[in-house]
Amino acid sequence: MFISLTQDQLQFYYGSLRWQYDFNEIEDLILLKKKKTYLFINSAFILVTALAYYCMLFTDLMDLYYVIPTLLCYTILIILRFHNKIDFEYYVIVKDIYQKEIKVKIDVLDRPLIGKQIDEYLNHEYYRILASNQKLALK
Repeated sequence: MFISLTQDQLQFYYGSLRWQYDFNEIEDLILLKKKKTYLFINSAFILVTALAYYCMLFTDLMDLYYVIPTLLCYTILIILRFHNKIDFEYYVIVKDIYQKEIKVKIDVLDRPLIGKQIDEYLNHEYYRILASNQKLALK
């Protein structure tokens, strides 16, 4: 379990990371979805294309000497780009009242469970704030 709720504390466990907060110390608890960037693969694709055009236009190489390596490089780059169908990375961000921010990258398979636990925390926090406001209204 990622989040454990106690009477007055919230404890986080993910892998080897462990930390805890009081309910009053947490300012934000966010599950962030970030799109992966493929800057290296896209740059390599552009470089291979430029090199192939250079060989085609400015050298006297026969077609097979630059076309076959170009196609092999394209094949490798396409395999690197599309071998993993996961296009997003997920992070849990905890901001506290001391302006400290903890950002933990989570596994894609853990995201649904952690999302449910964060929703449970937010519901608990809502009812806790509602109860404290009712106590203030009764005084």
